[in-house]
Amino acid sequence: MDCLQGWPEQVVRVQALSDSGLMTIPDVYVKPPAERPSIGNGGAVTSDIPVIELGGLAEGAAECRATIRAVADACSEWGFFQVVNHGVSPDLVARVREVWRAFFHLPMEEKQAYANDPKTYEGYGSRLGVDKGAILDWGDYFFLHLLPESIKNQNKWPALPSSCRETVQEYADELAKLCGTLMKVLSISLGLDAEQLQTAFGGDAVGACLRVNYYPRCPQPELTLGLSAHSDPGGLTILLADDCVRGLQVRRGDDWVTVQPIPGAFIVNIGDQIQVLSNAVYRSVEHRVVVNAAQERLSLAFFYNPRSDVAIAPVSKLVTAERPQLYRPMTFDEYRLHIRKKGPKGKSQVESLKAQC
Repeated sequence: MDCLQGWPEQVVRVQALSDSGLMTIPDVYVKPPAERPSIGNGGAVTSDIPVIELGGLAEGAAECRATIRAVADACSEWGFFQVVNHGVSPDLVARVREVWRAFFHLPMEEKQAYANDPKTYEGYGSRLGVDKGAILDWGDYFFLHLLPESIKNQNKWPALPSSCRETVQEYADELAKLCGTLMKVLSISLGLDAEQLQTAFGGDAVGACLRVNYYPRCPQPELTLGLSAHSDPGGLTILLADDCVRGLQVRRGDDWVTVQPIPGAFIVNIGDQIQVLSNAVYRSVEHRVVVNAAQERLSLAFFYNPRSDVAIAPVSKLVTAERPQLYRPMTFDEYRLHIRKKGPKGKSQVESLKAQC
């Protein structure tokens, strides 16, 4: 990542723009007409994203098989689903929301002490990608490396208050367990050994990151996006959506469907690395975030990724004469460099692997 030395332009905090009371957003946030959300008549609010009861995994054989089938169907048909009875304490969820809302409401000079750069992205940020003159998204974020332990210890995390560190660590531990369970379910649903996907990810040396997204109020939400359309570059994403304000939209064919989060649920989506490993049996799906003129929005995205130096390629059992290998091998370090340079760009990276195979 040494080629990413610094931001190409002065970083402007979107929250500061919003708090200034401006009535017109700067041109650098105005999306081309084809990428703008259709506020009011865009993707319909729906609860039709699959909802899966994970408690069935711990019940009888029939219930366990039904849960695995439900996950398989959701991955095949949507690439997104919500999970309930996932085992993560509601108290912990409330606490992690509270500490991050508190962070984003600190005075700007205090937040600036944690400003990030594109070499690791770790810390307080306001843009993805280092292309000069790029059209930016209407959002700020805080990014943390959580796993492997060697990476976290090397970077020593930005110097957050101890209460925040402890809560984030507890939250990360619980979501890593949830991802481990889901990786087994995905493996079995693909007809593989239960540990095969986890082994392909590097076993116990997997990576994990957390990005806390903060989308301030926007005076012209019809012209911009909180996060541009993209598929996630990693393996699994566990999203804790805002408990009051909708914003996530998922591509469904030619339409954008606005997700209605269920209280107490996590939203799960498969990333590009699962698409590659499954040889496109399961596909990552583009999604984006719309912003709101009246309310701010906070979400937490936990990314469960392969070990950075392990080459990811389709599992041999899923490569057949009828379904030849679709993707060439690439390490996650190489893969994520694309989004760190270019920012969110649809599914361009995973499609480039297919084109060059």
